[in-house]
Amino acid sequence: MSQTAKFWDKSADRYSKAPVRNEEAYQKKLEITRSYFKPDTEVFEIACGTGSTAIAHSPYVKHILAIDISSRMLEIAHEKAEAERIENISFEQSTIEEFGEVKEVFDVAMAHSILHLIDNPEAAIEKVYNMLKPGGIFVTSTFCLGDANAIWRVIIPMAQFFRIAPFVNILKRSELEGFFTNSGFEIDYQSERGKKEAAFIVAKKPANSANT
Repeated sequence: MSQTAKFWDKSADRYSKAPVRNEEAYQKKLEITRSYFKPDTEVFEIACGTGSTAIAHSPYVKHILAIDISSRMLEIAHEKAEAERIENISFEQSTIEEFGEVKEVFDVAMAHSILHLIDNPEAAIEKVYNMLKPGGIFVTSTFCLGDANAIWRVIIPMAQFFRIAPFVNILKRSELEGFFTNSGFEIDYQSERGKKEAAFIVAKKPANSANT
């Protein structure tokens, strides 16, 4: 088991009990995302955690395939889905890097609070681009610590050294936006720029695109 998986396994129970930091902002993100859904929408979620977002969206789509690196996170997600008798979510232990190559399968992809925890987020975005059908949507909420107070550039490496924090990619929002556009996406919606909140971006794969 990787150190990252161990970290999130140990954090899973505490994570599942933690309240949403900004409930109003979270609900707005759910609402915006749902505006892109149809009853036959196939959704792919990267790093689903304990399944809260997938469960919240499940009544509005056909099916959600949700992956996460942590077996304990997925165990909790399964328990929550079963408690609510939700049957249109499939949970699978995987990272986006390990996930098998599929092309033009999904209508919507979601990656919340994860792209800044990936060593190569641009490669992940390119992979998801190929997984989406033409006209597909990629929704992300990503912390861009490269735009935050410089003290984080000291605190995070120290926390990683003492193994109390996972790997964190110090992204700038401009970099993140560039990753999407360089991969072929068009930015369809994005939240206002601010240093306190994560960058919420909805990127669209052109309807006339063709995977190679």
